[in-house]
Amino acid sequence: MFVKLACAAPLGLSCAGVEVEVDINKGQTSLNIVGLTDTSIQEAKDRIHSAIKNSGYNYPFNFRILINLAPANLHKEGPLYDLAMASGIILAQEKNIPDLSNILLLGELALDGSLRRVQGVLPIVLYAKENGIENIIVPKENLSEAALIKDINIFPANNLAEVINHLLKKNFLKTFSQFSSTTPAPIGDLFDMSQIKGQEFAKRALEVAAAGGHNVLFSGPPGSGKTLLAKTLPTILPPLTDVERLEVTKIYSIAGLLSHGLINHRPFRSPHHTISHVALVGGGKLPRPGEISLAHRGVLFLDEFPEFNRESIEALRQPLEDGSITVARAQRTLKFPARFILAASLNPCPCGYAGDPQKTCACSAAILNKYQKKISGPILDRIDLHIEVPRLNFEKLTADQKSETSAQIRRRVIVARDIQQNRFKNSNIISNAEMGNNEIKKFCQLDQAGLILLRTAVEKMHLSARSYYRLLKIARTIADLGNQENVDSGHIAEALQFRTKSYN
Repeated sequence: MFVKLACAAPLGLSCAGVEVEVDINKGQTSLNIVGLTDTSIQEAKDRIHSAIKNSGYNYPFNFRILINLAPANLHKEGPLYDLAMASGIILAQEKNIPDLSNILLLGELALDGSLRRVQGVLPIVLYAKENGIENIIVPKENLSEAALIKDINIFPANNLAEVINHLLKKNFLKTFSQFSSTTPAPIGDLFDMSQIKGQEFAKRALEVAAAGGHNVLFSGPPGSGKTLLAKTLPTILPPLTDVERLEVTKIYSIAGLLSHGLINHRPFRSPHHTISHVALVGGGKLPRPGEISLAHRGVLFLDEFPEFNRESIEALRQPLEDGSITVARAQRTLKFPARFILAASLNPCPCGYAGDPQKTCACSAAILNKYQKKISGPILDRIDLHIEVPRLNFEKLTADQKSETSAQIRRRVIVARDIQQNRFKNSNIISNAEMGNNEIKKFCQLDQAGLILLRTAVEKMHLSARSYYRLLKIARTIADLGNQENVDSGHIAEALQFRTKSYN
């Protein structure tokens, strides 16, 4: 008595096929699961036994049950194989075993036979579709996630008995009509640009950052508005494209953080500075995405930047440059996407008042030097916009002058992003910040005045090659916001204002 069913193992944001082979022979009662499994799968033996019994089916006593999760060299973990293993044991006792070649099963079993949600369903459904599997049975709690993929039959089930009746063609499960929401989630009014008094220069920097996907660093005394500025950044970002929605949703599915179907808003992640290195960049025995991947296509806000672990800060080099993070472990090496806008803030010194015209700094030169060296030059070089956020005086705090709303700024950002989408339509580039040297040479050509200004800036400010190219990207974004085809000296001049650093 032998049965083979299809399942899958999540590998980062992709999947590998897993064949659940069940063989039952006469012998001493036993249940063995092989195939490079972890503890959670070995514990499934007791769950399966109780689920089969409490669902009204016979558990094969005086039989030796062997379950193989193939391929044997692929590590498997988690409870998502419960349903396939239990179904295999029941179906192997049938005289006429149904055709199971075009169906994939996944789900965790409770002791009463009911199905519980599992994580990583979206990548598995995509895998099934890409490999010609037309039918997939999932726990009902995973329905909204699985139904995001079109042109595949999704069968939500409540318990093991419903699945077996469906497979034996006794009582079919109802398929679910697939849907895919493409309407962006409305932006809430908890934070809005109009709520920020003054700080026009910083607001302009955020507009440039949102339009071109550039990283931004705020520096200023406590209470000057750095955190509020960063929290308003998501409100001026353009809506996610269909491709971006699917990318972000897959990451949250793998991380087990998806609860309401397709993600329509850009992520905003703001981890505390005590976060561990693994939680920030991703990893673990079997690598999982970290905060930088959860911020993919959105914003990663690191408040009190120098207080983060030095190792974690330096690990940002690769994602800031490449838009991805490679996590290497003994068992597996995985690559997670991490194309985010970094918004970081810091005080000029531990007490916060270095250079403040109104309050005296209490930090010694040694303390100040140690604090500023927590952020290395290579990291600062990868941040496009360096913005001083000064203290506001009483007149600006109490002024009734109305500021632009996030919606007004967002409209200009969307126009600039549309220009970039048109520009890069034949490539994988989405925003100006992602341009390589070839794209910069093609789309950032300068007139004579612009070249002279840029040469002077490079010589006097001792800019690195990376800073030079990032300046050109910023200037290209500023030109796009002005709906201008060519980059001129005015765009270079404004870009230079955003690159002036007083820190470090």
